[in-house]
Amino acid sequence: MRLQWNDTVTGAVGYLVVHTLRAGLATGGTRMRAGCTLSEVEDLARGMANKTATFDLPIGGAKGGIDFDPKDPRAVEVLERFCEAMRPWIDAHWVTAEDLGVPQHLIDEVFEKIGLGQSYHAAISRAADPAATLERVRTGLTAEVDGGFELGDVIGGYGVAHACLASAVSWGQIPADTTVAIQGVGTMGGAAAYYLYEAGMKVTTLADAAGTLHCADGLDVPALLDLRDGFGEIDRTRLPAGVEQLPRTAILSAEVDILVPAAISYAITPDNSYDVRARVVVEAANAATTPEAEAMLAARGVPVLPDFVANAGAVAWAWWLLLGEVDDDPQNSFDRLRTVMHAKVAQLLAAWSEDGVTPRETGHRWADDPAPTTGPVVIP
Repeated sequence: MRLQWNDTVTGAVGYLVVHTLRAGLATGGTRMRAGCTLSEVEDLARGMANKTATFDLPIGGAKGGIDFDPKDPRAVEVLERFCEAMRPWIDAHWVTAEDLGVPQHLIDEVFEKIGLGQSYHAAISRAADPAATLERVRTGLTAEVDGGFELGDVIGGYGVAHACLASAVSWGQIPADTTVAIQGVGTMGGAAAYYLYEAGMKVTTLADAAGTLHCADGLDVPALLDLRDGFGEIDRTRLPAGVEQLPRTAILSAEVDILVPAAISYAITPDNSYDVRARVVVEAANAATTPEAEAMLAARGVPVLPDFVANAGAVAWAWWLLLGEVDDDPQNSFDRLRTVMHAKVAQLLAAWSEDGVTPRETGHRWADDPAPTTGPVVIP
């Protein structure tokens, strides 16, 4: 199902695409960026359906997208009007959350303003005690973790980090001998960089909208993350000594073992895929690699761990929290996601190395055979 919304105040255009409903529910974030298209949102909704099926979640996939600059001072009002327009869906069927250009705290503020409490409203409203469930969700999202972060902000990036670590394990390589480049230092990319740094992996290259930062000996990731603004851009006036500034496009050609595109969709295309020097691409951004570029990489022996596995930790965890399978103890969430991610990545890369089956092909086989939904989703 495709819906298009036109904002008569600013001219912004918004889309909701529901790929699959299961038990009357679909889940997927809402993004905002200038140039967002219906076909992009369709791809993302399809990806969300793949994520929920691959991780055996009892719901379908959807996505929202708004063609508008999130830095525009009118952006919050645009988001509010979009949510009002989509209210029949977000009230009963569509569980949404943060995405590119829309942080979780902002979409939660909008939902509270329009009287729906929190962006998981369509699921929370099904609980026997919605107020208690809302409190459990909020407590889980805001649970404090090391580094001064909140659990809900870092769990997706933690999953990406462990997709990278599992890749190194598949080669028999320790983290200290493994190098990584990450495109994007927002919620997903920043958290992935932090947990890879904490695990001892050498993050040599980071990129944001302003350009690429590089240090062959490894970047001080926590120091750089402290220099971020609200849009995930690093203050160049306060860079640590020894950090080299390169053009933004230099991130793709970094001489590293692992490349993590964690910013925009369609970052790797046929035009730039031959620039990639990494041994594996781990998609932290949704639809980061075009199909043609992925085929070109595979022909060169470079596998792509697809977004619907590598970055699915955020949606899987959100539903584990909604279903009461994890709580506000971050260690429980980290342990479960780490175990699941390592197992899935090991299977993907084994099929690639042993049989030449791309990780996306294997992942699609999982997605095409989801766990059956035997009844209504029960939210405790």
